[in-house]
Amino acid sequence: MCFTEESSPTEHLTRHDAVSTVPEKVHGDWVLFHPVYSPDELKAVEVLHRETKTFGDKLAHGLVILARKIFDLVSGYKHIEGPPDPGMSIAELRKAGYLLSDKQWLNRILFLESIAGVPGMVAATLRHLQSLRLMRRDSGWIHTCLEEAENERMHLMTFMTLRQPSILFRAMVLGAQGVFYNLFFLSYIISPRTAHRFVGHLEEEAVLTYTRAIHELEAGKIPEWTGLPAPEIAIDYWRLRPDAKLLDVLYAVRSDETTHRFVNHSLANLNPDTDINPFALREPNMLVKGTKIEFDREEAEQYVRESHKIIQRPHQMPGSH
Repeated sequence: MCFTEESSPTEHLTRHDAVSTVPEKVHGDWVLFHPVYSPDELKAVEVLHRETKTFGDKLAHGLVILARKIFDLVSGYKHIEGPPDPGMSIAELRKAGYLLSDKQWLNRILFLESIAGVPGMVAATLRHLQSLRLMRRDSGWIHTCLEEAENERMHLMTFMTLRQPSILFRAMVLGAQGVFYNLFFLSYIISPRTAHRFVGHLEEEAVLTYTRAIHELEAGKIPEWTGLPAPEIAIDYWRLRPDAKLLDVLYAVRSDETTHRFVNHSLANLNPDTDINPFALREPNMLVKGTKIEFDREEAEQYVRESHKIIQRPHQMPGSH
């Protein structure tokens, strides 16, 4: 990693802004592993929903739907396939609550991302402590959970370059985060599988949200974002083109949420006490994750076998079996 901004170290340490504590231009692998997507992968994402099967599934999905409705009500968001009057202008649609303004979209995204970074860290913390107590390895779950938490945090850092939240907004985040952290902490202790299922359904909603944002931006319904350059932090993180736009960032973020959707639904199908994490060594590309909601347990086991074969292949001597 290299810093290209010339200033003393203390200047960076004393800045109060969470975004600006990172130099303006940072290049290098300064974060945990995360996917970098090809153009085909970015366009391969489908809006999918996993049908509920067990009581735990129904409970997890019901809580997500409840949270979504409350948040829509508070933010004044109404999504319908078509406005009551096709001739309404963007300003009229926004005033009636059928479209979000650029500021409303950012508030919505910032709030969601500040909460979305909680589950991965909670799961990683609890599994880390369990590994220490039982004095045994974790089978790869901790690393994937940490990757998810950091990935969601990077979404927040990216969009914070576009809008600085008010004190009231920060207070709302503080309260919501405190409540959600403790509730998810207790939920993960009681039933890790239900907790991962909850996150899987939560990410379904995130994929839907970013898909709507992409469609509205491409349709010219968020004119303030049309042609807006991608933040430098996003270009570095997702290895985007130097001339990338905010639309490219939305596609990349949606793909990340699709990864979390797939991974959490798949982990919810496993035994958290005995099964290894099939994604500890590698992950399927977005052509799989974008069109498939999960791996069942048999598919996860097969994927682990394939991963082991790939790892062992370079170490095999010619002619060995």
